[in-house]
Amino acid sequence: MGAGMAQLEGYYFSAALSCTFLVSCLLFSAFSRALREPYMDEIFHLPQAQRYCEGHFSLSQWDPMITTLPGLYLLSVGVVKPASWIFGWSEHVVCSIGMLRFVNLLFSVGNFYLLYLLFRKVQPRHKAASSIQRILSTLTLAVFPTLYFFNFLYYTEAGSMFFTLFAYLMCLYGNHKTSALLGFCGFMFRQTNIIWAVFCAGNVIAQKLTEAWKTELQKKKEERLPPIKGPFSEFRKILQFLLAYSMSFKNLSVLFLLTWPYILLVFLFCVFVVVNGGIVIGDRSSHEACLHFPQLFYFFSFTLFFSFPHLLSPGKIRAFLSLVWKRRIQFFMITLVSLFLVWKFTYAHKYLLADNRHYTFYVWKRVFQRYEIMKYLLVPVYIFAGWSIADSLKSKSIFWNLMFFICLFTVTVPQKLLEFRYFILPYVIYRLNIPLPPISRLVCELGCYAVVNFLTFYVFLNKTFQWPDSQDIQRFMW
Repeated sequence: MGAGMAQLEGYYFSAALSCTFLVSCLLFSAFSRALREPYMDEIFHLPQAQRYCEGHFSLSQWDPMITTLPGLYLLSVGVVKPASWIFGWSEHVVCSIGMLRFVNLLFSVGNFYLLYLLFRKVQPRHKAASSIQRILSTLTLAVFPTLYFFNFLYYTEAGSMFFTLFAYLMCLYGNHKTSALLGFCGFMFRQTNIIWAVFCAGNVIAQKLTEAWKTELQKKKEERLPPIKGPFSEFRKILQFLLAYSMSFKNLSVLFLLTWPYILLVFLFCVFVVVNGGIVIGDRSSHEACLHFPQLFYFFSFTLFFSFPHLLSPGKIRAFLSLVWKRRIQFFMITLVSLFLVWKFTYAHKYLLADNRHYTFYVWKRVFQRYEIMKYLLVPVYIFAGWSIADSLKSKSIFWNLMFFICLFTVTVPQKLLEFRYFILPYVIYRLNIPLPPISRLVCELGCYAVVNFLTFYVFLNKTFQWPDSQDIQRFMW
């Protein structure tokens, strides 16, 4: 029976992947017909890749407007160049816009498979329905609107996702040297991916801490020690445990032996930052780091919107209100701190205010700019979203949650520009780790993603416009 179920799951997976790739190819064809020339950031990425394709790798040939490392271009050349040798195609064909964009479509197939493998590894397999739930979850995340859209343009999103997911999978299988190497590849696509390599190391550390914490709790239970009481008793207990754990040379040496490949990668990253004079290469004027705390709130809202079947329900709202009433002093303090962070640390990047091709421009203009008070009125929504996200992750250990939220904070808060693309990776990591939702919720989520994707693609391909001072066709996008 088990072998039969596994075989059936294999058929379902193959059908889901094949159908998704077929639809993606049809959409890719529509994109290629509509976009004969580079669009948006492609005006930097595509010519750079074509220079690499022609064998021009010198720094003098580098476009100073590009802020990421050349991972995408190097890998693209490694994929398309053999085609010219195997099929005898000319360089004009293999280095064309369409061929280079197609590299991301290949990445999307890899991402689909990696998501499936991750769901199999992360989620326990003890229910008959869980194979359908895993495949539906994989399909849903594979067509996650902000990720899926960039499979059709020559951007770094698909490749960045591929190497980060691959590194995470290898980490979960305990192959940490391979994981760190894949983390380096992810870093070559986008520098901030170093945070997700750290997250992989954090995963290992969290596992060891959880084991030690369970032993500690068992010991206290047997010794029948009086519990620590007070509003922050749990926090104090964990802090005391972490201090005691970190004082042990044996514990630290075990962690070092497990995580040294990631430590080496972080060391190389630090060398890069020192030599480069910062994390950004090329045009740094538009990518200055700052403490943009509301970015965390925007991510919570983004996650609440896209995961509403799992995070938003009358029962969840009642549970939240009940908790707020029970711990009203703590929630009052959290609200005050949140209001202060919104007041003092809200920034509007010049791109956000000027570029009307992105959806974030309209969110900012019609919500935050029109009604100044709105950014404060939304604080209760942010707090509910944050609580709901943390509540959905309660099946994970306290130390896993600590590692995840530290990485989430580090990857979102320093970004001045509000850009939905920056939320893709943390969202996918989050979504992979919540318990498998019921099939009805997954169908609802998949249906909503399909509608959002249809509207996004329809608007992008058909609702074009022009700026008064330019003849170029402009399109709305994420």
